[in-house]
Amino acid sequence: MKKPLAEDVGLNKTQVLDSVKTPKDMKHLSLAELQQLSNEVRSETIEVVSKVGGHLGASLGVVELTVALHHVFNTPDDILIWDVGHQAYPHKILTDRRDQMTKLRQVGGPSGFTKRSESKFDPFGAAHAATSISAGLGFAVGRDLNHQKNHVISVIGDGSMSAGMAYEAMNNAGVLNSRLIVILNDNDMSIAPPVGAMSNYFSRLISSRPYQSFRQIAKGLVSHLPAPVELAAKRLEEYARGMISGGTLFEELGFFYVGPIDGHNLEHLIPVLTNVRDAKENHPILIHIVTQKGKGYAPAENSTDKFHGVAKFDVITGTQQKSKTTAPSYTKVFAETLCELATTDDKIVAVTAAMPSGTGLDLFSKKFPNRCFDVGIAEQHAVTFAAGLACEGLKPVVAIYSTFLQRGYDQVVHDVVLQKLPVRFAIDRAGLVGADGATHAGSYDLSYLGCLPDIVLMAPADELELKHMVATSLAIDDCPSAFRFPRGDGLGLDLNVRAEILALGKGRIIREGSKIAILSIGCRLQEALKAADILTAHGYSTTVADARFAKPVDENLIQQLAAHHEVLITIEANAIGGFSTQVMHVLARQGVFDRGLKFRPMCLPDVLIDHDTPTAQYETAGLVAKMIVNEVIMTLGGSAITEFKVA
Repeated sequence: MKKPLAEDVGLNKTQVLDSVKTPKDMKHLSLAELQQLSNEVRSETIEVVSKVGGHLGASLGVVELTVALHHVFNTPDDILIWDVGHQAYPHKILTDRRDQMTKLRQVGGPSGFTKRSESKFDPFGAAHAATSISAGLGFAVGRDLNHQKNHVISVIGDGSMSAGMAYEAMNNAGVLNSRLIVILNDNDMSIAPPVGAMSNYFSRLISSRPYQSFRQIAKGLVSHLPAPVELAAKRLEEYARGMISGGTLFEELGFFYVGPIDGHNLEHLIPVLTNVRDAKENHPILIHIVTQKGKGYAPAENSTDKFHGVAKFDVITGTQQKSKTTAPSYTKVFAETLCELATTDDKIVAVTAAMPSGTGLDLFSKKFPNRCFDVGIAEQHAVTFAAGLACEGLKPVVAIYSTFLQRGYDQVVHDVVLQKLPVRFAIDRAGLVGADGATHAGSYDLSYLGCLPDIVLMAPADELELKHMVATSLAIDDCPSAFRFPRGDGLGLDLNVRAEILALGKGRIIREGSKIAILSIGCRLQEALKAADILTAHGYSTTVADARFAKPVDENLIQQLAAHHEVLITIEANAIGGFSTQVMHVLARQGVFDRGLKFRPMCLPDVLIDHDTPTAQYETAGLVAKMIVNEVIMTLGGSAITEFKVA
């Protein structure tokens, strides 16, 4: 039995890596040394992620590519843009951040994605897919207008090629003819023919200077021939290369195509990258490489998701250290409730955009494979596709993270809201999300959806409320609806009850008092209750209410709280312009402020909150019990307290 897995990946051998601080230290390395460096970077990446968690599989798949790019090109003068950023850990190790990687995705440490403010080697921040070609084209055109000569390289995964933005950028690049190098990292969809010695030979051949020169001479010759002959010759050459490589699509978009190439073979990668670097033509080039997610680490290679996102794990066995919990996650509660309701309603269908496991829809897909649709990284399409399903009398539920739904906002407005179609949006990762930081924080959905007419917008305070809201949303058949819920686990409530349909726009009183009213929506209710305990202990009788609905808001409840309390506080895990705006509008229209109500909205501050634990992030945001207490006391003219008694 093969036992020494740690030795296989060379965990204790970093001789070459120790000599590399920045890419300039790689220029003199031999091919053998570069291969050893790749092995050491792979080992270092595994070691780092095993201790802190993160995105492992994608990073392991681009180790050799990362080494080759930094060896061949002159970064940071040459611009290197990584799409999404999941695969940028080897890049960070090689660009003067190796010593910081033990704090990856932790406060004070490097981001899990590329970040402009973090390093000059990160020219463009990325955490959403399919942005690299557009950004790269912007850099390339800017370079040309500034009369500079540096290279621009955009790396994009084949999964990101399902996003329309990538093709919009390529179409534009083909017209502009700025020199841009796009590297298509094909690691999942198997869109390439088998990679072998012959295809690698042809890739080196067609990227070489002699071939490029011959191609230019041939173009000159056929340009003197009649137009039909010239066109036929051009097409013959393109399609001949297309038969060898499969790149006809990219040629039609205006790119010179090279590939496919084994992305783990430096002996193939380096000559091709060097040829492309030294080519003189001013046109966009696409290099198609084939890689394997999780390459070089057996547990990742054998995992169904290739260790895409992992918790801390044991390097030898690959066993992840899952945190112990007695409560299911909100995501699981959503998925199981949807499955339960779909068992008796065959009109329920589910749509996601390349996140079946992240949104819980993998559970739905197993039970109802013909009613679950993963459309790829194409949020705009997902929303309008669901609108079409709704037109046919089905009940589509679109499960997308809050931060990703932003990408489909125009479709929400134009294709769903304007037509009052009953599309249901299950908005996962609402609020702050911990280690993924600001790029993945669901900070804005109550604002960007709350301003739209004819939409029902809900936020559960616990997992049982989420169960009810899934059922409520499916019962709404005359307008769109949405329910947002946080990342993480519920409170451990009994879910063995039937999902109820809630009265639209009606909140609930959780605890009654007489002086202070706290009106919470969503996941901050428990902090509001803790604050009420402290306030009561300090002599402030406190009411706590759960709004449930951000739209339509419960106007009667708001007026009741305002009429019978001296202070009204709203709490929400959302940015400015969300739930509190709806409440203030009601109060202002009713003239309540004219009668002296002391009102304070508490929401996410108008800053980006960096990666940290969710608990620490919410403390930074000021949305924890002790800060709610001090907000109340200072509103009443008192001084902030530091000793918090509990009733």
